[in-house]
Amino acid sequence: MPRQVTDIKNFLEIARRKDASAARIKRTVIRSSAAQSGKKRSSSSSGKITQTKFKIRCSKYLYTLVVEDAEKAEKLKNSLPPGLNVTEVKGKASKKN
Repeated sequence: MPRQVTDIKNFLEIARRKDASAARIKRTVIRSSAAQSGKKRSSSSSGKITQTKFKIRCSKYLYTLVVEDAEKAEKLKNSLPPGLNVTEVKGKASKKN
Protein backbone atom coordinates (compact mmCIF):
# COMPACT_ATOMS: atom_id res chain seq x y z
CA MET A 1 0.00 0.00 0.00
CA PRO A 2 1.32 3.49 -0.79
CA ARG A 3 1.89 6.24 1.75
CA GLN A 4 2.97 9.79 0.98
CA VAL A 5 5.41 11.50 3.33
CA THR A 6 5.76 15.28 3.32
CA ASP A 7 8.57 15.74 5.85
CA ILE A 8 12.17 15.09 4.73
CA LYS A 9 13.38 14.17 8.24
CA ASN A 10 10.60 11.63 8.64
CA PHE A 11 11.43 10.18 5.21
CA LEU A 12 15.10 9.74 6.15
CA GLU A 13 14.09 7.99 9.39
CA ILE A 14 11.98 5.58 7.33
CA ALA A 15 14.94 4.99 4.98
CA ARG A 16 17.14 4.00 7.94
CA ARG A 17 14.71 1.36 9.20
CA LYS A 18 15.64 -2.31 8.97
CA ASP A 19 12.64 -3.23 6.81
CA ALA A 20 13.54 -0.66 4.11
CA SER A 21 14.74 -2.79 1.21
CA ALA A 22 15.02 -0.57 -1.88
CA ALA A 23 14.75 3.03 -3.04
CA ARG A 24 13.79 4.45 -6.42
CA ILE A 25 14.43 8.00 -7.60
CA LYS A 26 12.40 9.36 -10.49
CA ARG A 27 12.94 12.80 -12.01
CA THR A 28 10.28 14.25 -14.29
CA VAL A 29 10.06 17.59 -16.05
CA ILE A 30 6.58 19.08 -15.91
CA ARG A 31 5.57 21.73 -18.40
CA SER A 32 2.62 23.55 -16.90
CA SER A 33 0.69 26.74 -17.38
CA ALA A 34 1.12 27.46 -13.67
CA ALA A 35 4.88 27.55 -14.16
CA GLN A 36 4.53 30.00 -17.03
CA SER A 37 2.27 32.33 -15.06
CA GLY A 38 4.83 32.58 -12.26
CA LYS A 39 2.97 30.57 -9.63
CA LYS A 40 5.86 28.15 -9.22
CA ARG A 41 9.26 29.35 -10.31
CA SER A 42 12.23 27.20 -11.16
CA SER A 43 15.71 28.20 -12.30
CA SER A 44 14.78 27.94 -15.97
CA SER A 45 12.54 30.58 -17.48
CA SER A 46 10.93 28.27 -20.05
CA GLY A 47 8.06 27.21 -17.77
CA LYS A 48 9.46 23.85 -16.69
CA ILE A 49 9.36 22.36 -13.21
CA THR A 50 11.64 19.48 -12.28
CA GLN A 51 9.88 17.15 -9.87
CA THR A 52 11.80 14.40 -8.07
CA LYS A 53 10.00 11.47 -6.45
CA PHE A 54 11.75 9.31 -3.87
CA LYS A 55 10.12 5.95 -3.20
CA ILE A 56 11.20 3.56 -0.44
CA ARG A 57 9.91 0.00 -0.29
CA CYS A 58 9.34 -1.25 3.25
CA SER A 59 7.67 -4.45 4.38
CA LYS A 60 4.18 -2.97 4.73
CA TYR A 61 4.11 0.29 2.75
CA LEU A 62 5.72 2.01 -0.21
CA TYR A 63 6.64 5.47 1.07
CA THR A 64 6.82 8.38 -1.40
CA LEU A 65 8.33 11.84 -1.01
CA VAL A 66 7.92 14.48 -3.73
CA VAL A 67 10.54 17.25 -3.93
CA GLU A 68 10.42 20.09 -6.45
CA ASP A 69 13.71 21.77 -5.50
CA ALA A 70 16.64 20.23 -7.42
CA GLU A 71 19.23 21.14 -4.75
CA LYS A 72 17.20 19.53 -1.96
CA ALA A 73 16.69 16.45 -4.12
CA GLU A 74 20.44 16.09 -4.69
CA LYS A 75 21.18 16.51 -0.96
CA LEU A 76 18.49 13.95 -0.11
CA LYS A 77 19.92 11.50 -2.63
CA ASN A 78 23.37 11.83 -1.04
CA SER A 79 21.99 11.37 2.48
CA LEU A 80 20.26 8.04 1.80
CA PRO A 81 21.82 5.14 3.73
CA PRO A 82 24.66 3.36 1.90
CA GLY A 83 23.18 -0.11 2.54
CA LEU A 84 19.97 0.77 0.70
CA ASN A 85 19.62 -0.42 -2.90
CA VAL A 86 19.06 2.83 -4.86
CA THR A 87 17.78 2.77 -8.45
CA GLU A 88 17.34 5.83 -10.67
CA VAL A 89 14.39 5.69 -13.05
CA LYS A 90 14.24 7.92 -16.11
CA GLY A 91 10.99 9.86 -16.34
CA LYS A 92 9.18 11.27 -19.33
CA ALA A 93 8.24 14.91 -19.68
CA SER A 94 4.59 15.26 -18.75
CA LYS A 95 2.19 18.08 -19.46
CA LYS A 96 -0.15 19.49 -16.81
CA ASN A 97 -2.77 22.15 -17.49
